[in-house]
Amino acid sequence: MKKQILIAAAALVASAAPAFAHLDPTLHVSLTAGLLHPFFGADHVLAMLAVGLWAGEIGGRARWAVPATFVATMAVGFALAVIGVGLLFVEPTILASVIALGLMVAIAVRLCAAKAAAIVAIFALFHGHAHGGELGAASAWSFAAGFIIATALLHVAGMVFGMALARRSGGASLARLLGGITALAGAALMLG
Repeated sequence: MKKQILIAAAALVASAAPAFAHLDPTLHVSLTAGLLHPFFGADHVLAMLAVGLWAGEIGGRARWAVPATFVATMAVGFALAVIGVGLLFVEPTILASVIALGLMVAIAVRLCAAKAAAIVAIFALFHGHAHGGELGAASAWSFAAGFIIATALLHVAGMVFGMALARRSGGASLARLLGGITALAGAALMLG
């Protein structure tokens, strides 16, 4: 069990290294750039996995309502950026989302699906806006389709992992540990 915890911790910490290292959409096909974009920023990866973990931890309707709300609200944030509506503190809010969502998992916050969805919606708006701000010369709608698919896949990965942990003896403790590591990684990104 200690070996698994160390491997999981090392993987999360290692993934924090390339923060803000997103691909330049002008160098890639728009859909491909959108698909790859969320995977090249530790802030996005950590937040998306935490949303899935938290939704899986809460269970019930939250398993699908929380990630679906995130994806839908992220699309709204993207559209706002594309039409030129600015948001203040986009990057700090994204980093705060990594910390907050990690803490939600770490302390196993159990909210109804609607309240949990409302919390992730706030953060999703800023994640989507950041994607729109990094669009470059890519086709907006192809790029959006790509990052929406990638985000949903990250949510599902977090949720499936969280559900698998819930079935294991000691899995809830490991999920909470991963949440704590996520929050710490978010703090490190914020300070770095």
